[in-house]
Amino acid sequence: MRTKVFKITLLAMIIMIAATACGTPATATQAPATQPPVTQPTAVPPTAVPPVATAEPFTFGMLLVGTKNDQGWSQAHYDAGLYVEQNIPGAKMIYLENVFSGSPAYTGTTTSQLAEQLVAQGAKLVIFNSDDMKDEATKFAQDHPDVNVIMASGDQVWQDGQANIAMPNMVNIMGRVEYMKMMGGCAAALTSQTGKIGYLGPLINDETRRLAASAYLGAKYCWANVLGKDPAALQFKVTWIGFWFYIPGFSSDPTQVADDFFNSGYDVVISGIDTTEALTEAKKFHDAGNATWAVSFDYKTNCNAAPEVCLGVPYFNWGPGYLASIKTAIDGTWKSEFQWLGPDWTDINNPDTGSVGYTKGDGLSAENSTKLDAFIAQLAGGLNLWTGPINLQDGTVYLADGVVGTDQQVWYLHQLLQGMEGQSVPSN
Repeated sequence: MRTKVFKITLLAMIIMIAATACGTPATATQAPATQPPVTQPTAVPPTAVPPVATAEPFTFGMLLVGTKNDQGWSQAHYDAGLYVEQNIPGAKMIYLENVFSGSPAYTGTTTSQLAEQLVAQGAKLVIFNSDDMKDEATKFAQDHPDVNVIMASGDQVWQDGQANIAMPNMVNIMGRVEYMKMMGGCAAALTSQTGKIGYLGPLINDETRRLAASAYLGAKYCWANVLGKDPAALQFKVTWIGFWFYIPGFSSDPTQVADDFFNSGYDVVISGIDTTEALTEAKKFHDAGNATWAVSFDYKTNCNAAPEVCLGVPYFNWGPGYLASIKTAIDGTWKSEFQWLGPDWTDINNPDTGSVGYTKGDGLSAENSTKLDAFIAQLAGGLNLWTGPINLQDGTVYLADGVVGTDQQVWYLHQLLQGMEGQSVPSN
């Protein structure tokens, strides 16, 4: 989920670390039903994985792009590691934090070398949790065929993907959070009084485009089909800050971006970044007497930052997917595969079965909560918003009328969609 896009000065990174990290990342630490897919199913159905009995201790390592307590992407992965420990007797997690390109914590050390440090401490499996680590994860897997590797958010071993590298010891895992972003977009459209929705985006890549587009598709559907309003009256603008969280001197300030939205008449901001500025700024404007709301992202309890203005949180639940794959590493049934795992539609917030979920916030009215539930039921019943007619932002036909997007078309979305305002590609 994270892209190799930057080489940042040491000073800027030290500022970021001081602002975002609560722990010291320098050493490895031991941690105290069938679903309708976005397109065709490529994922394992979400079923509860029973606890595993193992006679031998099993140590697995995790490389976190952020900190274990960032209340975002990295903490969701760390919690998944704890979930594995709780469900596999003898399992032990060791981890490193703030592993990213240019990190001052590991100057002169590559990510694959950090993975080797975990192996030296007993790790039999290593989880790389960021797309920023993609090339290094591939190098490590190829150099260490005897060590199993989970690459979160990657597509290296997807046989129908653009990389398609044969690595028997690697599994790619990603959650189909596109569904949840559609729910967030729907909640935003149901709540907005101005019809102006802002999207606070991180950096620009295939993943971030498809997630922003998913939020737009959900907003557009509920605006037109639930509220019966003119789709042309809906404004949906994306502003990218340049990274997943604020790095002074490198990224734009998400606080300022959120404020710009609210000061321009946008009354709902949907977050696509790891941190909670969209919520905190919505609350600031709300407390000043404005009708403003936000949709957060990544971590299931983020509404706690400002519950009265929070419309919900699309989030990842990595535990079931990690548990299932680590179980196969233990029992000898490991298989290299690409897994794009979806929700458990019988209970989208079941921590033992779904790989993605959506928690509602207090800012969502009872009436709109009921409408959102009806939309969720439609998604569970097979409603596919990645169905044409859909054009790309430049007017090019993306999906003709009635055509359902393939997994590849959705995963590798190279432009925003028509009806969305904002950059589709990074600036040179």
